Amino acid sequence: MADESKAKGNAAFSSGDFNAAVTHFTEAIDLAPSNHVLYSNRSAAYASLNKYSEALADAKKTVEIKPDWSKGYSRLGAAHCGLGQYGDAVSAYKKGLEIDPNNEALKSGLADAQAATARSRAGPPPMNPFGDAFSGPEMWAKLTADPSTRAFLQQPDFVKMMQEIQKNPSNLNLYLKDQRVMQALGVLLNVKLRGGTGAEDEEMPESPPERKQPEPRKEEKKPEAQPEPEPMEVSEEESEAKKREAEAIKEKEAGNAAYKKKDFDTAIQHYTKAIELNDEDISFILNRAATYLEMGQYEECIKDCEKAVERGRELRSDFKMVAKALTRKGTALVKMAKCSKDFEPAIESFQKALTEHRNPDTLKKLNDAEKAKKDLEQQEYYDPKLADEEREKGNEYFKQQKYPEAIKQYTEALRRNPNDPKAYSNRAACYTKLGAMPEGLKDAEKCIELDPTFTRGYTRKGAVQFFMKEYEKALETYQEGLKHDPSNQELLDGVRRCVEQINKASRGDLSPEELKERQAKGMQDPEIQNILQDPVMRQVLTDFQENPKAAQEHTKNPMVMGKIQKLVSAGIVQLR
Repeated sequence: MADESKAKGNAAFSSGDFNAAVTHFTEAIDLAPSNHVLYSNRSAAYASLNKYSEALADAKKTVEIKPDWSKGYSRLGAAHCGLGQYGDAVSAYKKGLEIDPNNEALKSGLADAQAATARSRAGPPPMNPFGDAFSGPEMWAKLTADPSTRAFLQQPDFVKMMQEIQKNPSNLNLYLKDQRVMQALGVLLNVKLRGGTGAEDEEMPESPPERKQPEPRKEEKKPEAQPEPEPMEVSEEESEAKKREAEAIKEKEAGNAAYKKKDFDTAIQHYTKAIELNDEDISFILNRAATYLEMGQYEECIKDCEKAVERGRELRSDFKMVAKALTRKGTALVKMAKCSKDFEPAIESFQKALTEHRNPDTLKKLNDAEKAKKDLEQQEYYDPKLADEEREKGNEYFKQQKYPEAIKQYTEALRRNPNDPKAYSNRAACYTKLGAMPEGLKDAEKCIELDPTFTRGYTRKGAVQFFMKEYEKALETYQEGLKHDPSNQELLDGVRRCVEQINKASRGDLSPEELKERQAKGMQDPEIQNILQDPVMRQVLTDFQENPKAAQEHTKNPMVMGKIQKLVSAGIVQLR
């Protein structure tokens, strides 16, 4: 499906595997060629690979399909910038701003394109110690693609600092004490300054073209005295937001502690408070959903899971978190299921979760739900009375020699009552009449399995084996049936017919064609193969040919003679 390929492409892009991202987006485009988002995403991937011509072609296709979508013009402007076509880039960004005047990405791109235009007219600029590290939207692409800085982009104060540095690189001195800025600087200069981790985003970032960074100067510079950075100004609103975030974390931790103690009511209170304090972290919602699940309040759990999915997509949260919400929703729906149809939304939820993130636990839950649905469908369909009616209809068709129609009715009877040996016996007879021996044998064996005392099952099985010219096996089947009904004439007749065929082989009365056919069939029988491969039996056969005295001794052994008789019946050995 196109959505699945798109999700794989987004994941590959987020992890920095741009070639794989291009492959997945191309697969998605093949499935949904009119989806403008797919061309936009592939344009971003091409731009990240410095393939600006391909990026430009996809960007043009994006705006062609969706001319009122501002993001398409952002892609178009980025591609033009990558190709050095700054005038065209300016036009693209302005066109996008006409559609969405408040779009920050377009504003930033326009400013960069205009600045590049001015620089190209004024000649080469003076050497910047950081090259193009902070120039243009490619800065945001690099920070998004690197796992160590990706999470920082969800922090407003960090984004504001980077915007200030982008406007004026000399502002870097003001923020050097912030470890996040140092980590970002290392990523932009391809130098490992500090370690850092971050959560992955589910959706594609605004990723413009990435330019190659100039090689850092190798000659050592004398350290220059730098002024102490001024304290970062934090607005009252930002200060309050940080305070609320810290309080939300504390509430979450308190909720986790209460959850571990099985104090679910208290846990709910803490998680609810955390959500009120900070609604931009869906883990709070997921934790409350898990608590509702443990409490058996499945409807409340489902509501929270749906809210987590919706909010997660708005915030571009980690796709694994979205998958977890969908899995938890499916689990709650399974708990509420009372009939087979109730499993359908649960199965759908598990399937959606797997498109977000392929998780073994979710896959197992999906398989279990599908099995439970199938079992319930069978139980709901079970009706012995209707099964008997369908079997009688099959009997009428059988009498009229309409065997395919009879099989259809017997099959319906078995759907209504899978434990009816008579239906299996009757269907086996139909298969035998139609020459479908393997199917007839399978039904006859199932009949005997369900009711070992039902002699008709043995007559059906014996008849199939006889028609398959497996006379030894047919004889054993008939004899087993006689243990349950010693006077059954059908079984007695079956024994007589088998003995005749076996003796015919013993007397050498088979025609060359019959002998050849029987030998070929016998050699395919695993039991015959085992007898012929048995070293003891091979010596016995040699003695029968070369040592009559030893052969007489072998005839006194019932087990040996039984195997000899099987070989005779199969036409492999002839006694004279």
